[in-house]
Amino acid sequence: MIRLSITMCKQFSLTFQAAEDVLLREALSKWGISKRTLTSIKYDGGSLLVNGQEKTVRHPLIKGDDVTVIFPIEEISSGLICQEGYLDIVYEDEVLLIINKPTGQSTIPSREHPSGTLANYVAFYYKQMSIPSTVHILTRLDRDTSGLVCLVKNRHIHHIMNYNHVTNKTYEAIVHGKVEQHMQKIIAPIGRKASSIIEREVREDGIFAHTDVHLISNDVHISHVKCILHTGRTHQIRVHLAHIGHSIVGDDLYGGDRELIKRQALHCSSVDIKHPLTNEMLTFTSPLPIDMKKVLVQSS
Repeated sequence: MIRLSITMCKQFSLTFQAAEDVLLREALSKWGISKRTLTSIKYDGGSLLVNGQEKTVRHPLIKGDDVTVIFPIEEISSGLICQEGYLDIVYEDEVLLIINKPTGQSTIPSREHPSGTLANYVAFYYKQMSIPSTVHILTRLDRDTSGLVCLVKNRHIHHIMNYNHVTNKTYEAIVHGKVEQHMQKIIAPIGRKASSIIEREVREDGIFAHTDVHLISNDVHISHVKCILHTGRTHQIRVHLAHIGHSIVGDDLYGGDRELIKRQALHCSSVDIKHPLTNEMLTFTSPLPIDMKKVLVQSS
């Protein structure tokens, strides 16, 4: 059985325990340490320790040996501006950072929004806290969608979570019209609309997409729904809800009206994530923001 531990000082490190007699190289592969990571450790300032002594990947392990992988210090990406700003941190440990993102803030910089993004603020936070990592974002949100964003603090952890992680995201949305069904599955492929570089649509040659929609409350004009994503296509919830005739309030790209709110009324309210080191399932929640609450109150 693999024993995992974490230390966060000047460098990020992981400690494993050998479960059998095997070459260090083979054990590292079983523990998810990629060849690319090993190359970085070799040339960029990391090291491999067996029972406290530095060894090469050709070293033969004996069952019970402690293996410590010390990862190189990561530099903040050259194009990412460190910028001080408020972060609503929901949870933080040695490898995870969960943040509640407000509406109107981009997750990462772009040509249109090179500063003021969540990534800019996180880069500054890492620098102030001496966290030896660049910004690794596991889950993103559109600029005008509020709610939970998941980040990880190490390139290796990002790599293993991209390929072997469990993340269930739940969104709340306010939509036009009275949703009648208490639960419905929307399974409809999504692709880019031919006439737009931004807009998506349901189309036969699109990529498989699955959203479950649960009714929270409704009236004649609007409904409050919960959406659970089973896939992660661009604009998936917005496209799927418009496809069934219930565009999100405020989402003028997909048929929504902005009279009640000036952005799509969509919020990532819950995330279930399997911790990459302990395998514990963690649940994080975020309350509905004020602007969406006002829409519900005004319609009641």
